[in-house]
Amino acid sequence: MKKNILVARRVFDSVLERLRVHFEVEPNQDDLIWSKAELIARLQGKDGAFITASERIDAELLDACPQLRAVCNMAVGYNNIDLDACTARGVLASNTPDVLTETTADFGFALMMAAARRMAEGEHFLRRGEWDKWAVDLLAGSDIHGTTLGLLGMGRIGRAIAKRGALGFGMQVIYHNRSRLAPELEQESGARYVSKEALLQQSDHLLLVLPYSPAVHHVIGAAEIALMKPTATLTNIARGGVVDEVALAEALSKHQIAAAGLDVFEGEPAVNPVLLTLPNIVLTPHIASATVKTRLAMADLAADNLIAVLTGGVPPTPLNGQVLQPGLA
Repeated sequence: MKKNILVARRVFDSVLERLRVHFEVEPNQDDLIWSKAELIARLQGKDGAFITASERIDAELLDACPQLRAVCNMAVGYNNIDLDACTARGVLASNTPDVLTETTADFGFALMMAAARRMAEGEHFLRRGEWDKWAVDLLAGSDIHGTTLGLLGMGRIGRAIAKRGALGFGMQVIYHNRSRLAPELEQESGARYVSKEALLQQSDHLLLVLPYSPAVHHVIGAAEIALMKPTATLTNIARGGVVDEVALAEALSKHQIAAAGLDVFEGEPAVNPVLLTLPNIVLTPHIASATVKTRLAMADLAADNLIAVLTGGVPPTPLNGQVLQPGLA
């Protein structure tokens, strides 16, 4: 008898067909966002769940769904999953690292450039019909090449962005991370480790690429922005909660920094309405990994993990693989 799984958001038809070979599948191709109570109800009798960042997996949900054995996240970040609660209940959790690294790095660099070169502001200016002549200072922004790129967080995506800056644009790359990289990784990335204070003070373009946890909630707030250059830009492709958006909005409105680019928001899909009024910010709807090739690779990897766990195999990217080894969980 096939095991039962829930696919909590719309996915590619090819991925559903793969899953149906192994499981009885309850899909959500209408792409509804379920409440917690609705998600719990849908998970009754389910052995596994294919989830996204929209679904919060915590102790309350797990206790209400005792048959659940695997939650496989179609994302590299997993702050939507209480990993300790999963491990304590013998539920395997997984994510989708690596397959989105280069695509997300491309987007992060593009968003930084759009903010620095005032691309969104320029498009809006043109669309409003206000462009009537060339001017020497018309929407003059800041250079990327030859400037200092600062990275807060230096995992796979951070290192990929560092290479783009150092090798492609001749940037001086500095970074701050919870732990310093091994010398060979620093050399490969063309990056130099500095303190957080030095990172804020020296960066012409600061990119946030650190994973979210309560410890880094609002790690960039008013005090941190005050240390930045007035000509600097701030780009966030990490998670919305790492930036105090109220402080950022105030800083942008007062031109304490030049510009910002945000792909993630603290209350997404809701966006702080003040941010929507500011001309010197580029806003995108959490699409850093959104190419067809990459999103398909992410979905396939989440499916690979789910299939492996529930058919007795070895999941390729587990977050708590010890639950598969009796006595170690």
